[in-house]
Amino acid sequence: MKSPLHPGGAPAVSVRPAKSQVGILPYQAIRHMVREQEISAAHGIADDQVQPASLDLRLGSRAYRVRASALPGRNSTVMARIRLLDSYEVDISSGAVLERECVYIVPLMESVRLPKNIAGFANPKSTTGRLDILTRLLTDNSAAFDQIERGYEGPLYIEIVPRTFSVVVREGARLNQIRFRRGIRSLPPSEFELLRQQSIISSDRRNVKENMFGVTIDLLPDHRGGTVGYRARRHTGRIDLDRVGYYDPLDFWEPIFVNRQRTLILDPNDFYILVTKEAVRVPPEFAAEMVAYDATVGEFRVHYAGFFDPGFGWDIPAGARAVLEVRSHEVPFMLEHGQTVGWLRYEPMAAAPDRLYGAAIGSSYQSQTLRLAKQFRQT
Repeated sequence: MKSPLHPGGAPAVSVRPAKSQVGILPYQAIRHMVREQEISAAHGIADDQVQPASLDLRLGSRAYRVRASALPGRNSTVMARIRLLDSYEVDISSGAVLERECVYIVPLMESVRLPKNIAGFANPKSTTGRLDILTRLLTDNSAAFDQIERGYEGPLYIEIVPRTFSVVVREGARLNQIRFRRGIRSLPPSEFELLRQQSIISSDRRNVKENMFGVTIDLLPDHRGGTVGYRARRHTGRIDLDRVGYYDPLDFWEPIFVNRQRTLILDPNDFYILVTKEAVRVPPEFAAEMVAYDATVGEFRVHYAGFFDPGFGWDIPAGARAVLEVRSHEVPFMLEHGQTVGWLRYEPMAAAPDRLYGAAIGSSYQSQTLRLAKQFRQT
């Protein structure tokens, strides 16, 4: 099998013969699952829901506000938990407000009938994370969030907690996405090093561990007028998720400017948008995921929306930065320019996808540096 070419002309990492089909399922495999009714919805699956290595999931017509977050456990359904949590129903078919710091559970349009050798795992979409909306996938008889066990057959649900802004959502809104995995394949050291050379634009070869690449924080401005990040304002209007390029960033965000010490103290009550010093490329035969929380580098979470599809930053010579949604835990924490803040894990695809992340499929964040969610006017 010929490997796709690196933008500079070097061959991309060759993963495996296509017949093995071990790894993250690509676009064409997800489309096959739709045709086989392993993924279904009452009104069908739209073509643009299927991304290079994931499927966008859509909200149904009703939400349930509940007293607390909860898992159904091995012997219960999500709807039974909803009834137990003293819920009340909210009609979101034509639009409704989900209030900040409140917990909602929404049945999704999609359901699945997974084969015995395929599992699913979910994550918020990029825009969802940048708005500080905590979302987690739920299935019946499950003891874990964001995971679909092999062979699961049944409905899907999403737990939604707007942490910073109240938001307006409607039926069909896409807040999270799911990937499907067949088996697990680890990378030998030689393949891992080749992947590092092609994928992470970084000068520090030591910043790796357990087959993951370290990423560091950028607290130096480039062309952003001295801005190195944004801190969310605490009392704002609501955000309608359907309004793209509509809101003035200054109504919702306080710009953070570089200081002499090149440091930033995170307040545990605040939410921040920051950016990595490194640029990232994801080769066509790989998908990537940001590890959201690692206590060894500090008591803070660096990412809510951790998926990077094949092709992210790939057709850009300088790559694309990873935008980080940052929230400190419990105590204030000081970040310094160049400090390691998280880890990027690459995982082989079962095959290179027929479509890649980028402008050709309308991807929103291909050429990003420091950037807010698409609902805000870009400055």
